[in-house]
Amino acid sequence: MNNEVDKGLIIHEIKAIPTSFPIPGKNRVRLGIGNSIKNDAVIVKVTTADGLVGWGEAHHGRCPGAIAHLINTTIKSLIEGKDANDVIGIWQTIYNNQLASHGMGPAACLALSGLDLALWDIRGKFMKLPIFKLLGGSRKKIRAYAGGVALGYQPSDQLIAEAKPLIESGYRALKLRIGDNVPDDIERMESIREVFGNDVSILTDANTGYNLDDVKNIMPTLERLNIGWLEEPFPAHDHRNYLEAKKLGRVPLAAGENHYTRFEFNRLIEDKVVTKLQPDLSKAGGITEVLRIANLASSWKLPIHPHSSKTGLNMAASIHLLSAIDNGGYFEADVSKDNLFRDSLVTDSPYKIDDNGYVQALTAPGIGLDVDENFLKNHPVIEGSSYI
Repeated sequence: MNNEVDKGLIIHEIKAIPTSFPIPGKNRVRLGIGNSIKNDAVIVKVTTADGLVGWGEAHHGRCPGAIAHLINTTIKSLIEGKDANDVIGIWQTIYNNQLASHGMGPAACLALSGLDLALWDIRGKFMKLPIFKLLGGSRKKIRAYAGGVALGYQPSDQLIAEAKPLIESGYRALKLRIGDNVPDDIERMESIREVFGNDVSILTDANTGYNLDDVKNIMPTLERLNIGWLEEPFPAHDHRNYLEAKKLGRVPLAAGENHYTRFEFNRLIEDKVVTKLQPDLSKAGGITEVLRIANLASSWKLPIHPHSSKTGLNMAASIHLLSAIDNGGYFEADVSKDNLFRDSLVTDSPYKIDDNGYVQALTAPGIGLDVDENFLKNHPVIEGSSYI
């Protein structure tokens, strides 16, 4: 790369745009953390000196305005003027000057994640390659499960009605929301297994809604129904309860969407309790850091099942990552109704499910999607909690 090209890749501007849209009453779902009332995201736009634009998503952290402000002030001042191709150096700069020395913990990691995704988007566009090729991967088929913010708490007949078109569209795996109460959770799982049989894999997510007694009471049913994993029964930091829960049965424990950087995943792995790892590219440190997490997990023969965030940018990037690691697991497909961040914010669909339940990475350069900036203008941030 010559000096003229280097100058062209200098970061000219970093801008974070918080955005929201309300969820109509008919599309709201009840989860362990509350009833959803709006969707939020923080979109990161990085522009180089030559006008090349990269897009990324930082998870909103339930406070999108604050995450955007952190990017537009501290992160911006640290990074503007640097080489956009230097993803390792930029990551380390933010780590040294913010995460390691001045805290802001998860918030800083969310901000860094969105910036990192945008830089990888720029690298791919500059090299005219999709990210999976930049990472040394291939456009292999990735198994997907229908999850996202859907299949929540509802009567069994309504749950079956929601699941049926998903199975008909190609999905061979569903993730059910549990963490409501054990009897109702059991009834919902049993109804899905009875109607769709053993050809459909069932995963579960408790959204931190359980205690140890709940896990003890539901574990026999999870085993009997051959449930693929029990995700986040407890908060991420509750290491003791995870250790005790592992002793209660054989169903694997899953976690990772609320763990940040390889340093937190290092403990998660070495504890030998959680065996289904779920880092989020918009939370755990971006592609640069999740690659490190995946490599660390690979040495322990543990799979990576990325948690999907709200927008098509994160979804498409997650498939790129899964296409380029040797321990890739499921892609978490968002099947929520009328998700404008998936359907209208970006210029194309982030993925398509085939008849056998697989997705493949986009082939356009970078992440493979651009952002409709008019959408951002028309959907300003709505402050306040995403759930009630």
